[in-house]
Amino acid sequence: MIDEDWKLLSSFLPDNWRELAVTTSALKGLRKEKSEDALLRTLLIHLAGGFSLRETVVRAKQAQLADLSDVALLKRLRKSREWLYQLCLAMFAERGLDLYRGEQFCCRLLDATNVREPGKTGSLWRIHYSVEIPSLRCDFFRLTRTQGEGTGESFKRFPVKAGDYLVADRGYSTAQGIAYVVSRKAYVTVRLNTQNTPLYTGAGKAFPLLRHVEGVKTAGAVRWWSAYIQSEDSNRIRGRLCVIRKTEEAIRAAHKKLKEVASKRQSTLKKETLVYAKYVIVFTTFPEDEFSASEVLQWYRIRWQIELVFKRFKQIAQLGHLPKHDDESAKAWLYGKLFVALLTEKLIDYAESFSPWGYDLGQFSAAKSLA
Repeated sequence: MIDEDWKLLSSFLPDNWRELAVTTSALKGLRKEKSEDALLRTLLIHLAGGFSLRETVVRAKQAQLADLSDVALLKRLRKSREWLYQLCLAMFAERGLDLYRGEQFCCRLLDATNVREPGKTGSLWRIHYSVEIPSLRCDFFRLTRTQGEGTGESFKRFPVKAGDYLVADRGYSTAQGIAYVVSRKAYVTVRLNTQNTPLYTGAGKAFPLLRHVEGVKTAGAVRWWSAYIQSEDSNRIRGRLCVIRKTEEAIRAAHKKLKEVASKRQSTLKKETLVYAKYVIVFTTFPEDEFSASEVLQWYRIRWQIELVFKRFKQIAQLGHLPKHDDESAKAWLYGKLFVALLTEKLIDYAESFSPWGYDLGQFSAAKSLA
């Protein structure tokens, strides 16, 4: 049964996954039979199953996949970093994302997630990570506690250099964080948090956001307005509010989710909250002469498309022990978890679109007559 399941699972991998293991030197240094299948299956016990390194080597030995120590497995995970990255890149390419803009353009997608290690005494960590576009490389990875100063989602958790283009969700929507990016001569596009990011007009008055967005009545219609934020040192930063109205179906789904959350918390929804839920609203400092409002929203949409995978990654990342003292191992772990998330998404897509057995018969041997 185990071999049958692996045959099925491996049919969902990129066509050249074995070749990538060789070209990235993932198998280099293995003293016994250099098997791409055995190595990936062993890594998946750790990455997908959520088992510790010690638990993984025991299970791998019982399954006759590998006979190695937990220290050796950690080293093998580190050596597999480029292989896991290339697998992620290939699977993102399968999703048809057009991420190329030009040689000089480098966009960074920022996010964070919490990971609780298994067991009664398992520690709770927050992973802050940045993924480059179009290369999809993780260019920054940091672990912090989940409570205390310097642990929350913020642009300040990341190194920023001049010319960077940062894209992030509403958790990063604060005047202080945006000011931090601008002070380093970088650019930002962030989903607006209407609750805690005050906006101002050029005259210094409160920006009438509700009145402006209510004027956008057609699904897919895009509008933009100039707006300012004010940092702690009273510096005003000019940006653009780019808005697109959702479809009626998307609006109903957003309203349903808001009402469920309000019911659970026993709170009352504000009228403006339901209005804002009809739109995607982003604040951007991307250069106006280079990025139209539609292009800004398209780049946020790319982040949103990848966020669908990130959401799965966040669920899967909560299973397992992550390396905390070795940056290279931590990045390999992240690529591995991201690969598992992509593979999971692909399996779900196939299960929903194919017959009850959930896979393409073309992946297996031709059917034989029962006569």
